[in-house]
Amino acid sequence: MKYYKLSNGLEISQISLGCMRMFNMNSHEVEELVETALNSGINFFDHADIYGGGICEELFGKVLKRRPEWRKQMIIQTKCGICRGYYDLSYEHIMESVNASLERLHTDYIDILLLHRPDALMDNREVGKAFTELYESGKVKAFGVSNMNPSQIEYIKKECRYPIVFNQLQFNVVNAGMIDAGINVNMSNSASINHDSDVLNYCMNNDIKIQPWSVLQASWEKGTYLNHPDYPKLNEKLNELAEKYHVDAATIALAWILRHPAGMQPIVGTTNKEHLISMCKATDIELTRQEWYELYLSVDRRLP
Repeated sequence: MKYYKLSNGLEISQISLGCMRMFNMNSHEVEELVETALNSGINFFDHADIYGGGICEELFGKVLKRRPEWRKQMIIQTKCGICRGYYDLSYEHIMESVNASLERLHTDYIDILLLHRPDALMDNREVGKAFTELYESGKVKAFGVSNMNPSQIEYIKKECRYPIVFNQLQFNVVNAGMIDAGINVNMSNSASINHDSDVLNYCMNNDIKIQPWSVLQASWEKGTYLNHPDYPKLNEKLNELAEKYHVDAATIALAWILRHPAGMQPIVGTTNKEHLISMCKATDIELTRQEWYELYLSVDRRLP
């Protein structure tokens, strides 16, 4: 495993274990998965209060209660703001969500808190107040956002004295709009349409680490793009490179993300220990520039 050092001094594994699917597991299965992650060099664990309606955090907390010595090895991130049928980034909801997550996780601090989705009714003064109280009380060590564009982040920063260190965004070789818009600047084709206000370059210029989510998923409807009939060229190339580098196709898909100079931290949501071990090998693979572009173009893209 390789690591990134953030501007605030935090050292994080290049791959994070996403905990969204843990609600289908029991606490002993979660313990085995977490131990596998730690033994593979992963020190970063991504949660959200909405995952499993809080069950994922509860299961993880049971593991920490049995294995308290693991807490010092971990960087725990959780998110708040998604409610049933609406979003809520009010001061009251942020504070209540963090306190509930702390209780479920069986810990007295959260390393990173992300605001999960943009709330149309968000008041940056309320967010700033919540962040200040959470940081000064020691309940949260650092802050970030998820699925937000540069203007939304700047709005938060205006009333927040602490840096935004993460932005969690959907990104993979199939869903690469951040790349498409940059490559097709000044063109009139559909790929030139900028859907996110140049969030990729904004994050790179402001030392905000991008955390790609759904790294192997084409869409909610299609599921994974691996071996999917809609992506024959992509899978042919993934399998070719997997054979070359002696890994599996999923590992190559992660290596494609890690090859970008933004230094992204993919969120891997597998609950399979063997798959997790395999995907961690992506940090040891550096695709050539030609290989990276061949994968990018294998999803019916063209260079201008």
